[in-house]
Amino acid sequence: LKDFDVDYDLQVLSAHRNPNRLAKYVKESPAKVFICIAGLAAALPGAVASHTIKPVIGVPKDVKLGGLDSLLSIVQMPTGVPVASVAIDGANNGSLLAIQILALSDKSLAKKFMAYREKRARA
Repeated sequence: LKDFDVDYDLQVLSAHRNPNRLAKYVKESPAKVFICIAGLAAALPGAVASHTIKPVIGVPKDVKLGGLDSLLSIVQMPTGVPVASVAIDGANNGSLLAIQILALSDKSLAKKFMAYREKRARA
C-alpha cells in the first residue's frame, strides 16, 4: 500500500476477544476496503464483513495445519456475507486486490497499478 501512496490504518483486533470493539471500529471506519489477516479459526474477515457492505479481503495465516484451517474458515462464508480470499500468507496479493478495488474509482491509482503490472511482466 505504501508503494502506491495509499493511506491505511493498521489495527490489531480480535473477533473472538474484542467483538464489540471490532464492530464499533468497522462501523466508524472511513476505510473503503478492509484487509483482514487471521489465523486458526480465522473469524475476523467474516466478523468484519457482517458489519459492513464494504469489500473485505481475508488473508489466511499459516499458524497451524499449514494455514488450511484459516483458509477454510475464510472461504466458507454463508450466502449474503461475502469475503474475498487470497492465498495462505498472501498479504501482498491482499494488498494488491485492495488497490485494484480502489483503482476502480481512482484514475491515478489505476495508472500506478498498471505501471506496476507492466514492470512485473518485464522482470
